[in-house]
Amino acid sequence: MNQETAGRSAIRPFADLLLLEELDENLFRGSCHAGAPMRAFGGQVAAQALTAAGRTVDPDRRVHSLHGYFLRPGDPQRPIVYQVDQVRDGRSYATRRVTAVQRGEAIFTLSASFKRPERSGERQRTMPPVPGPEELPDPFTAWARADPEDFARATDFRTLELRFIPPGTPGLPPEIPGVPQQFVWLRTGTPLPAEDPLLQVCALTYLSDLTLASTTALHLQPHRFQRSEPPLITLASLDHAMWFHRPFRADRWLLFAQRSPSVSDGRGLALGEFYDREGQLVASAVQETLVRERRRPPG
Repeated sequence: MNQETAGRSAIRPFADLLLLEELDENLFRGSCHAGAPMRAFGGQVAAQALTAAGRTVDPDRRVHSLHGYFLRPGDPQRPIVYQVDQVRDGRSYATRRVTAVQRGEAIFTLSASFKRPERSGERQRTMPPVPGPEELPDPFTAWARADPEDFARATDFRTLELRFIPPGTPGLPPEIPGVPQQFVWLRTGTPLPAEDPLLQVCALTYLSDLTLASTTALHLQPHRFQRSEPPLITLASLDHAMWFHRPFRADRWLLFAQRSPSVSDGRGLALGEFYDREGQLVASAVQETLVRERRRPPG
């Protein structure tokens, strides 16, 4: 059994990444794996914070938006406590504010809004006619070959699936000068219960933080799942916002169409849209990212 096969057999259910222990009313505790070395993965922190908020809201209200700020690096070796403030419960909308705490300090804050579904008119941007995920290679295979030790350590990331669409592929929209773009199919690597819409939304919150930041730096290096050389830049999420437009399943393939219209002052802005296989626009995401080039060693 090679390292890739062994790693795949050790994959745990994706839903385990969002498990929380209820300590008291409006108080929860969870743990997050590392994204960057010795830093908790921001997408998991945001997803757990949203899970905590959703646990205090009536099930008939669905998440429609979230706004989060990453304040300090989280420690993956220590638990995270999520404190929920039930800001408002109106007739249609409910608002929650969550503070994620480690060692008595806030590391992340989240505001989330929930609402009861209603009928209305609809319109949306058309999904680009790109190849399906079945036609694209698994980047984890290349990662396992390029860096077997790093791949073996990244068990949690392998509880999901990704397929990158190469630049220049027929069907991709033309790239606007100064606006790099990337298109990625993604989904959880294990099934999620269809009757739990909160879990689906929280799973997509996790997935949304995987590649969005890298879109701001495509002119310098590809995403970590694609590259084979050491990183040339430092990336860190500063804030993250999402809007959920239509029901979806995060355990089924979703196309994440991403572009970055600006990098300046050590910060990059990235925009993303999620489409399901039927072409429905199901969610949108915006992230501002710290972007710093690393100094090359003399030589």
